[in-house]
Amino acid sequence: QVQLVESGGGLVQAGDSLRLSCAASGRTLSSYGMGWFRQAPGKEREFVAAISRFGGSTYYADSVKGRFTISRDNGKNMVYLQMSGLKAEDTAVYYCAAGIATGPTRPRESHYWGQGTQVTVSS
Repeated sequence: QVQLVESGGGLVQAGDSLRLSCAASGRTLSSYGMGWFRQAPGKEREFVAAISRFGGSTYYADSVKGRFTISRDNGKNMVYLQMSGLKAEDTAVYYCAAGIATGPTRPRESHYWGQGTQVTVSS
């Protein structure tokens, strides 16, 4: 089992950058592919980015491609989401997830979830 804790969210202006962090404890992080999802009020949780167990492959939602970068440091048990060029539509609670080896791109592929961190982008 693994416990996940996100941090780094906040209130920013459109065009700003923000880096989210996900700290893992329990089972070693390299046992899991990792992903970031987000959920805006009244909407379903949606995929943002994923990274395979050892970082060899990454995947992005079309809406964030070219603006967001997912990375991981297995030695530190950390996963990151670097977000740049933020838009108002990026406003959501962002969740870190541990799941299938290639990195979860659907909620059902995620085995463990963090509690989420709020990102609010003002236009």
